[in-house]
Amino acid sequence: MATWTKFEDLPIWLESRELSKEIYRITKNDAFSKDLRFVSQIRASSGSVMDNIAEGFERRGNKEFIQFLYIANGSCAETRSQIHRAFDCLYISKEEYDVLVCKLINLSVSIHHFINYLKNSEYKGQKYKP
Repeated sequence: MATWTKFEDLPIWLESRELSKEIYRITKNDAFSKDLRFVSQIRASSGSVMDNIAEGFERRGNKEFIQFLYIANGSCAETRSQIHRAFDCLYISKEEYDVLVCKLINLSVSIHHFINYLKNSEYKGQKYKP
């Protein structure tokens, strides 16, 4: 696996950024945009995915990074649950629903794989370098 020097290069961060942008796009739709509390919730949870990946990376230690990745994965699940609710409320189309649920599941799997990679890595993080 590659060594990354900044969180902006991590594939999982890039994926989460794209998903967050997609959430912002769909929440601008007419009916959805009027449900202000829901819009705030889903935007916050989708942004939390990318923010926790970034914060964990910058902690410079694998154990802390792993903990933040678990939090990011939880936010990913929260966003997925909210997508189900958005579909049930008729705020998004079946096509948008299917695409977003698939992307969120794939992101969750990618985060989980990255957690396993870090757990099995002998490299313990930048802050432990001599």
